[in-house]
Parts: sequence; structure tokens; C-alpha cells
Amino acid sequence: MAKLTLEDLRRMRGEKQQAMSMRESSGKDIQVVVGMGTCGIAAGAKDTFGALVDALAEKNLTNVLVRQTGCMGLCHSEPTVEVIVPGMPAVIYGNVDVATARGIVDQHIIGHQLLDSHICDRPSIDIIKNG
Repeated sequence: MAKLTLEDLRRMRGEKQQAMSMRESSGKDIQVVVGMGTCGIAAGAKDTFGALVDALAEKNLTNVLVRQTGCMGLCHSEPTVEVIVPGMPAVIYGNVDVATARGIVDQHIIGHQLLDSHICDRPSIDIIKNG
């Protein structure tokens, strides 16, 4: 392995600090929760988590909290990602690969449009019409 310079270390520190700031909850109104139970990790949730963090950083979105949780109980649809955006129903997406994670950022978080082909679950209050 090549020796790292002081500038290399500073750059790496800056990148990690930016990634860690996405886990700070203050000043964030959007939440993205990645299921990182054993089944999620085996299905690729670490790659999904990384793709979400990278896409948010590329778009310079600082109002999004990215965090992980254990199993969401949807093991057949792992990796799973719950997205909570004000003014929209909370949605759990399933089978979220790297491309879908980027789509969640572009379409759901930025464009305020659901990715219908990957929705696993949403609260019944959002789909039941009151008589």
C-alpha cells in the first residue's frame, strides 16, 4: 500500500465527516431508514446504504437523515428502505439495489414521486379512503 500524505488524510477525514453528518438528526426533515438485519445485509443492504449516502452527497442534500435499523420483517423483499418525506406517505421500498437507491433519491426525495414498482408497504391510513 502506498504511503498516505497529510493531504490524503485530510481529504479522507473530510469525506468521512460528510458521510457521518448524514446520521446527525438536527435540522433534518426527511428520513431514510435502511433495513440492516442479517437478511438485509446478506441481500446487499450495505451497498444500498452506501449508494444512498453517495447519491445524497452528490446532490448536496443536507436535510436528509440516513440511518439503519434491524429487520423490518420483509425478508422476502430485502434490501428494504423506508422513506419518510413531509407531505407524502411513509413508504417502504423492497429489493432496493444501487440503481433503485439512486432512483429513490432522484424521484422520491427530490421529485416527490413514488417508485411504484418497488413499493412493499405503506401505512393503511394512506390507502384507505374515509367514507
